[in-house]
Amino acid sequence: MDEIKTINISKPFLDQKPGTSGLRKSTKRFQEDHYLEIFIESTLQAFTEVKGSTIILGGDGRFGNKRAIAKIINICAAHRVGKVIVGKDGLLSTPAASNLIRINNAIAGIILSASHNPGGKDGDFGVKVNVSNGGPAPEVLTNKIFQISQSLISYKLCEVGITDLSNCGLSSINGMGLEIIDGVEEYTSLMEKIFDFDKISDFLKTDFSIIFDAMNAVTGPYAQKIFVEKIGLSQKALMNCKPLADFGNLHP
Repeated sequence: MDEIKTINISKPFLDQKPGTSGLRKSTKRFQEDHYLEIFIESTLQAFTEVKGSTIILGGDGRFGNKRAIAKIINICAAHRVGKVIVGKDGLLSTPAASNLIRINNAIAGIILSASHNPGGKDGDFGVKVNVSNGGPAPEVLTNKIFQISQSLISYKLCEVGITDLSNCGLSSINGMGLEIIDGVEEYTSLMEKIFDFDKISDFLKTDFSIIFDAMNAVTGPYAQKIFVEKIGLSQKALMNCKPLADFGNLHP
């Protein structure tokens, strides 16, 4: 087993009240020492049975995404979470995370996104918390997270280097399972159950044309998989489908 540390800070952060779409602050605020860690510690303490549970984790690829994921994995390991499931390359859209929460009977999902807010070093960062039904955390839970954060001056950490999120597979950290999965594949399977891809393909190839602009955000890989590989559209139907840390200065 790896050593679990308790990290102490001098005073609590008093501005960690989540809104309906989670906690959104400037990237610089989230980059401050201990800021993200205290919010995640508060979140895990707000759930009654974290030990042995499953948590879904991923984000929209904005600046700080992978660094934040590594920290969250280490905090989850210190709390004896049973398994953390992470999207490949740290990427996971909010609806894809919702699906993974439900099919894996996860206790929660932690989604690193500030939605349409600009990204990059001078942009914004955010943490959304979803619950076991796949939906956003209700106000009773977000209030509890905030209440805990108001007096929290320490957090637990199992300090293990997390460097590679690009290879799918299962590993172990402090007895906790860490599974990297292709979140795009899982979400595409869900969409195929809901929509008739063959009919959509016929329509788009004969009666209607589209251009899908992912604005260099997390939807790019999903668009590539669904519109090009599954529905059969030309690559020319897609624009800006490579996720970038600053979204290429676009506004997803």
